[in-house]
Amino acid sequence: MNKKYRLRKNEDFQKVFRQGKSFANRQFVVYFIPSNGLNHFRIGISVSKKLGNAVTRNRMKRLIREAIRSKLHRFYTDADIVVIVRKPAVDMDFHQINRSLDHVLHKAGLISSFQNTAR
Repeated sequence: MNKKYRLRKNEDFQKVFRQGKSFANRQFVVYFIPSNGLNHFRIGISVSKKLGNAVTRNRMKRLIREAIRSKLHRFYTDADIVVIVRKPAVDMDFHQINRSLDHVLHKAGLISSFQNTAR
């Protein structure tokens, strides 16, 4: 995922947490603020140390970034988005993470045409 799509500064994360709306399912919580003033969205990923060691946390971030990258053309809005990973997501494979992320982003109204690709 291109760096222009990443949320990096702590103050940006805090602004999204304070002012944003949240939507959740069992695996993820998504906070977002619509209209960040840019012509594209920015996304930040938060994985707690409670979920595992650095290898586990970095794996989750890589899988989520790849899932987001595959949906770039489906995003409606220029928003700042923070994805928080919950414990059940650690045991999932990429396809399950992709479907769960699809679900919560569609629930939040951030992506178009949710496609349930159950296997």
